[in-house]
Amino acid sequence: MNKPFNNIKELINALKREEKLITEMFIKRKALNYLYTYALELVEYDEARIQFLLDHEIIHQNGQFIDLDDQYVDFFEKVLDVNEEINIASINENISSIKENIEYYLSEDNENRKYSYLKNIKRILRKIGILTLRNVIDLRRNIENAFKNEPNYKIKKRKLENLDEKRTAIINLIEHSYELLNNEEHTFFKVAIDEELHQIIIELKYLLNESSHNLIEIEKQIIDYLNQIKIQARFIDKVKKIKYLKDQFFIEGDTNIKQVLSSKNEVLFEIRVNEPLKLSVDFLNTDEYVNETIKKIAVKFKNRKPVQLEIAGNISDEDLNMESEQGNTINLEEIKNQFTATSNNLFDFVLHYNFNSQIEISDRVTIFCQIASLYEQELNIMEEYGEHNEIEFAMIYPK
Repeated sequence: MNKPFNNIKELINALKREEKLITEMFIKRKALNYLYTYALELVEYDEARIQFLLDHEIIHQNGQFIDLDDQYVDFFEKVLDVNEEINIASINENISSIKENIEYYLSEDNENRKYSYLKNIKRILRKIGILTLRNVIDLRRNIENAFKNEPNYKIKKRKLENLDEKRTAIINLIEHSYELLNNEEHTFFKVAIDEELHQIIIELKYLLNESSHNLIEIEKQIIDYLNQIKIQARFIDKVKKIKYLKDQFFIEGDTNIKQVLSSKNEVLFEIRVNEPLKLSVDFLNTDEYVNETIKKIAVKFKNRKPVQLEIAGNISDEDLNMESEQGNTINLEEIKNQFTATSNNLFDFVLHYNFNSQIEISDRVTIFCQIASLYEQELNIMEEYGEHNEIEFAMIYPK
């Protein structure tokens, strides 16, 4: 059962006391699972401290896993400006709330209560401008992430289309906000205007205008990304088809690839020939400008100090008798090719891979990271995580 905090001081002290745990959980909020045992280590194995957070619903427990409560996640993301969700509904709710408070203000006779409604209107107007600009920033960030990090072309295209719909929704809300300020509630803004409200409206219009200009650039960016996806998808389809024909030994028999390549005369395919520039002796002797240039160069070379070459010392008998050292080389390409033919995850595959020599676990982890980095586009990197002997790793499968 939830135990509410008695006052804000108690809440702040609780967050301060468990600063390490809450910070760690917030940083890893995108990971699906945060183990209870991880939390125990950060609270010095005092289960009472974790139970306190559970009782006050700062965190929630689900079996062996715990999660930071959504309201704290939302608060930290908003304050730190790291949220990725585009919350258009909140802007719409604030516009409706302004209309309600304007109606109450115009119907109220008591000056104190009228001032209270006016104060709420000013606060919400400030919030609308900030929320709109923040949503535009989050929209741009999500577009970049969808295009650069999503490996599946169909999903990438659909994500960009959905984000474009949100862009249109933000534009509609900006237009609605302008309509509210200029036409719908013209009477209120004429009657209730004061210096503070006037400055708030100017600031709001500036933020709305800034957001509108950014949305124009975002629209161009989405169109460009969608066009790139189409081109890349067509190119990959062609490459896959060519590879299939090559693997099945159909490419020469079923296509005219030899005739096509033989008809190509692009400079790219030409062999580069180095042709040294050789001037005739007669030209060098008769041309005055060339002769003067040669003399200047000769003077420079004449004034140069000759380079004294250092003579290497004698090779000792010990160096001559040393046995050559044989090094073990690891073919990452070969390991990756064998991995793509399995259904196993990459970490377990590398962990149990039979190398020619003894490979320590630390070296196998390094090989795992190298393959994941070098062949990222050919692998399916999940958002889930696994663990082996206190080593946490991403779950990676063949595409």
